[in-house]
Amino acid sequence: MNRIKSLPWLLVLGLGALALVRPLVRIVEDQLDVSGPSSVPIVITLVISAVWVMAVGLSTTAHPVLTLLFTGLTYAVLSIILSGILSPILVGELQGPLSMPISIIPILLVNAIWGLAAGGLALLLQRLRGVRSRDAVESR
Repeated sequence: MNRIKSLPWLLVLGLGALALVRPLVRIVEDQLDVSGPSSVPIVITLVISAVWVMAVGLSTTAHPVLTLLFTGLTYAVLSIILSGILSPILVGELQGPLSMPISIIPILLVNAIWGLAAGGLALLLQRLRGVRSRDAVESR
């Protein structure tokens, strides 16, 4: 529990909010009735992942894996909230996860896995830099 309390929550919130670029790009495309190349969501996800890994991996964040796990969960919650706010405005009715609550669990799981993967890469980057995070020490 102390590990969770000691996380850099502003960083978690900021990186989670940064990932809202993904749904916002899709919303803008839908509103403009255009569609970019099918690779755009993948490229955006890779860029966001790289930013997450660099922001945490190039820092001395004590728990990089937990930090990015909670970043992925933060993004999931923020995107669900964004969908709940914008779908009634843009399409006239509630759509997305809040209209199908059963889909909330898979969304949280997928984004937790995304955060864990990025956290593992951030931990690796810290180790390559010679930073001994508490995640590395406590896993022994």
